[in-house]
Amino acid sequence: MKNNLELKEIINGMIAGTGRPMSAEDIYKSMADTGGEIQIEEIKLALKELSRDGRVIITRRGKAALPEQLGLIYGRIQGNGRGFGFFIPADGSGDLFIAAEDMNGALHGDTVWVRKLTGSLRGRNDRGAVEMIAKRAGGRVIGTFEADNEYGGYVVPDDSRVAEDVLIPFSHTNGANHGDKVVAEITQYPGARRPMLGKIAEVLGRPGDKGIDMLSIIRRLDLPDKFPREAQEQAEGLRTPNPDELTHRRDYRHVLTITIDGADARDLDDAVSLEMADGLYRLGVHIADVSHYVKRGSPIDVEAYKRGTSVYFPDRVLPMLPKELSNGLCSLNPDEDKLTLSCVMDIEPHGKVVHHNIAKSVIRSNYRMTYDEVNAIFAGDPDMAAKYSDIMPMLGEMRRLKDILKAKRQRRGAIDFDLPEADIHLNGNGRAVDVSLHIRGEANMMIEEFMLAANETVAREGVDKGLPLMYRVHEAPDPERIKELNTFLHTLGYGVGNAEKVQPVDVRKMLLKAAGSSEERVINNVTLRAMTKAKYSPDCDGHFGLAAKYYCHFTSPIRRYPDLLVHRALNESLEGRLDEENLKRWKAYLPGASDQCSDREVTATEAERAADDLKKCEYMAQHIGEEYQGVISGVTQGGFFVELGNTVEGRVKVESLSGDRYEWDEKGYRLVGRFTGSQYRLGDEVKVRAVSADMETSRIEFELIEEKPHKAPRESAKRSGHGSTRGRNSDKIKALKSKKGGHGFGHSKRHQKGRGKSKGTP
Repeated sequence: MKNNLELKEIINGMIAGTGRPMSAEDIYKSMADTGGEIQIEEIKLALKELSRDGRVIITRRGKAALPEQLGLIYGRIQGNGRGFGFFIPADGSGDLFIAAEDMNGALHGDTVWVRKLTGSLRGRNDRGAVEMIAKRAGGRVIGTFEADNEYGGYVVPDDSRVAEDVLIPFSHTNGANHGDKVVAEITQYPGARRPMLGKIAEVLGRPGDKGIDMLSIIRRLDLPDKFPREAQEQAEGLRTPNPDELTHRRDYRHVLTITIDGADARDLDDAVSLEMADGLYRLGVHIADVSHYVKRGSPIDVEAYKRGTSVYFPDRVLPMLPKELSNGLCSLNPDEDKLTLSCVMDIEPHGKVVHHNIAKSVIRSNYRMTYDEVNAIFAGDPDMAAKYSDIMPMLGEMRRLKDILKAKRQRRGAIDFDLPEADIHLNGNGRAVDVSLHIRGEANMMIEEFMLAANETVAREGVDKGLPLMYRVHEAPDPERIKELNTFLHTLGYGVGNAEKVQPVDVRKMLLKAAGSSEERVINNVTLRAMTKAKYSPDCDGHFGLAAKYYCHFTSPIRRYPDLLVHRALNESLEGRLDEENLKRWKAYLPGASDQCSDREVTATEAERAADDLKKCEYMAQHIGEEYQGVISGVTQGGFFVELGNTVEGRVKVESLSGDRYEWDEKGYRLVGRFTGSQYRLGDEVKVRAVSADMETSRIEFELIEEKPHKAPRESAKRSGHGSTRGRNSDKIKALKSKKGGHGFGHSKRHQKGRGKSKGTP
């Protein structure tokens, strides 16, 4: 019997591959023809589960069809408290506006099938209607319980994108008191004439209690914070390999090898070595061989697939693997024999990899170094240099190789978005006491370059040998979005050339031109928004941002499931187990697995962003009335957002602006005064005062204390289309879309927190 999860992915891929509906008998025959051992009852059960999950539709003739074969589009709903929503297609195509009357019971976060509508609604042509809900977003609502003497009570959702409160009967309050943070399990979803009903499943605690705010986010996004008993018991039962198992691996224990991580890191999944050989740099990137311990279909593997990635909060980590693996067996601790998968590259002085070898290996790390230590050495600290005197020559060569690899990427046009990130500091009670700008040192960048080189080399190996790898893909941006970007950039004296044929080098040149200017941060942000989202795929379609033809994720299998799958496929190849039947199984499995990994990455990013925003809001609540310099980072009809130097962002309401009636010029990223032509533009420097910080919505409000808007030509104000019906009706819509973010392209925070490096995560 095949693993049920794997079987469902194979069946889903089979239906997609045939391009037509298939019966259980059709699928059984097709699998039997390829030599698969499967029972038709297993296929029927898998189809039933796929149908229940909304991934297939059973037609009147009893055949399973993919909804897209029936003209429907698959994706996720992004809700709004006013009842409408946005449909975000999984295939990366354009978003659709969903009017309240077309939501058909869908809530924020639900995975749905949508039919695109023709005609217009309030001036919009890009709209749709929910036809089928594929999967509910957890079936729970996290919020504050408000007691009601007549009914029992109701739960006010923490997430403002959930449009309805949950009514709770007296019999289902579960001892919750007025004001408690609770988890409400939905027992009746909303409809045309029915409210949303629920029962209290868990009382989290009182607002303000230590950790309750982060726990609320964890519950709201349905993130698992405990491992199932079977997975935990399996992890506790794993042991280090015996010496005989090491004889079948390439032995690098004699090679000087080090790990470089953040001071508080416990899951050390990569080590590096460097030797000079015949004028070449021999760079070794040695990655923990997690796949040796996490076997396909095992309890740990099933849970890791479900999680997809580790999630990093200011006060905790939700790991993908139990700590017995992540902090123990798989962590490349010094002076211990560790199983690894090594990618050793011979690199010429101009950065070209002229030869490489990928092998199952064993290493013994000599030093566990931190970024601060290596940065201090690079800065000339004599005490630190003396402490690590025996590896100083290797560190010097590593530093030179870092510059070589970086220069090579820059020559081919790789885009470096230098986006600010925050370090959030908590006190003993878990409250935010400081928010500062995160600084990436030279050592961080060095390890990042090494990881990028390994990721590219492994991806090229996969393509050259036809291996079934999961690739990291970043497609070229939509020309229409580049045209819109250029409209704004031209107002600042910049541009990215031909929008129809934009190349990475064009974007890179523009960003270099803006480097050091007052508008640099805004240009980086706006340009990143114009890019497509990076995603996982079974096809190697290149990475636009890195200007790389080949790219995958290989270097973080402890905390990313795609990396674990890459390791698993490489090991099967190295062991000679990738026969024709196994390749077919991989090819049927990878499309669904890629979607799952991409989806979990989106959820993790949403969780981390929500946690950071809440803690920033908590910090600013202690600084109401204080004045700050900032830069306008976003403009909507309702006002504009100002980002401070420490990355805290707050809104200035349009009604608080005096001296004129300011209206939104959407394409110009500005507010323009109707009578004076004064304007507030994206990138303008302003001085603000903090006036409020709402912990329920994580919203910070500022007010201007020095109003010196730019003067715009009268013609510009007349041409901007202020007061149009579309502008009046789309203020909240555009605000939401501009805040969506989540490109998954730049340096990912969750691979830096507590570590200070991205592990090659674009």
